Amino acid sequence: MPTLTDLARRFLPSGLTGLAGVACVGCCAIPLLLAAGVLSGAGWVVLGRWLPGLTVALTAAAGVAFWWARRRRHNCAGGTSCACGAG
Repeated sequence: MPTLTDLARRFLPSGLTGLAGVACVGCCAIPLLLAAGVLSGAGWVVLGRWLPGLTVALTAAAGVAFWWARRRRHNCAGGTSCACGAG
């Protein structure tokens, strides 16, 4: 049975990347929604201020999660060429 860490290493990078992509699409859709009249000026004030920052934060978090998931774990299981200290 996989541990919680193994599951996090597997699903966290893809989940954060998906959220960052949705936020990026949202940033690009704001001008179109304004032009179509779907989004009002008040919506622009709210979304225009925090959505770009959210996109940058999610993208950075996805990059860190990708790095964390891909780095190698060094595990010494009694091998003869292990660089870990014995005992």
